[in-house]
Amino acid sequence: MKAGVAATSFAALSPAFAAPADKALTRIAFGSCAHQDKEQPIWDKVNAWEPELFIFLGDNIYGDTQDMNVMRAKYTKLSEKPGYRTLRKATQCIATWDDHDYGVNDGGFEYPKKKESKELFLEFWNEPADGFRRSHEGIYTSYFFGPKGRRVQVILPDNRTFRTGLMGYTTPLPPSGPYLVNSDPKATMLGAAQWDWLEAELRKPADLRIFASSTQVVADHPGHEAWCNFQADHQRLLDLIDFAQVEKLIVISGDTHYPELSRLAEGMPYPLYDLTSSGLTEVWESFGPNKNRIAQGPLAPNFGRLTIDWSGKEPSVLMEVQMLDGQVAISHRVPFAELKQGLR
Repeated sequence: MKAGVAATSFAALSPAFAAPADKALTRIAFGSCAHQDKEQPIWDKVNAWEPELFIFLGDNIYGDTQDMNVMRAKYTKLSEKPGYRTLRKATQCIATWDDHDYGVNDGGFEYPKKKESKELFLEFWNEPADGFRRSHEGIYTSYFFGPKGRRVQVILPDNRTFRTGLMGYTTPLPPSGPYLVNSDPKATMLGAAQWDWLEAELRKPADLRIFASSTQVVADHPGHEAWCNFQADHQRLLDLIDFAQVEKLIVISGDTHYPELSRLAEGMPYPLYDLTSSGLTEVWESFGPNKNRIAQGPLAPNFGRLTIDWSGKEPSVLMEVQMLDGQVAISHRVPFAELKQGLR
């Protein structure tokens, strides 16, 4: 600890909250890209919606440092936001990280402070001393909510700790972004141990699965960061859904600084939906290319909403994005019956 820098008790600033394990989830909110130095009025909209669970998809702060005292101070700034504090007191929150709260823009395995950053992350998000994330390298984990018949699995992969470095153009940089597809079969998003874990997780019983990725899965155009920049692992994920007979899976993602809904049907056993919400504060100036996009929202702060209807014979999930001005800019209902093998 540097002289004059005192440790902050994140537990006191961001109290843990746990919903009853046997209660079926119906309202899940999520978001990404919240700069701690900016006002965060989006929390008023989130809290008014009264979610039962909030999933932080990364860039929860903009750390971008190898100095853990600086990183801690930035987490403290987030924890002092009134709307964020209200959320943590009323709603169960779970989180993964993306590049900026990992520690370096667009970073992967090469970041030298990944272990120290992980410890701060786990402290801030109140990971128990005997929690699963403390038992392995990286921060990947999963959660189950609700009783049998209404059981929701939330999978939080770690897209940073093990990820191969990106391949980029030199000059000139194209408007769509600097990064190329890496076709090397050894290049990876997740790394071997995390892949073994993920395959086992996807074989566990669940009535709805949410793959909560910090970067987009279904967007098809390389340029900025996305799963499609790593050809082998991207295809491995899609193949796993098919060959492991994984059903009732949807994707939520962040990172882009704009909201959109993507749908991939070609080559899949059933349509794969990816609802991207970004950012809670950060806004990009334009949309990137994406032939799988089926809806988009304005370039403005936003958060994602999943409303699960368990009633009747045919449950469904309503995938939405709400803007800072209150507008629901994206709204698409997906019956569970559409998320079953053998529909193609």
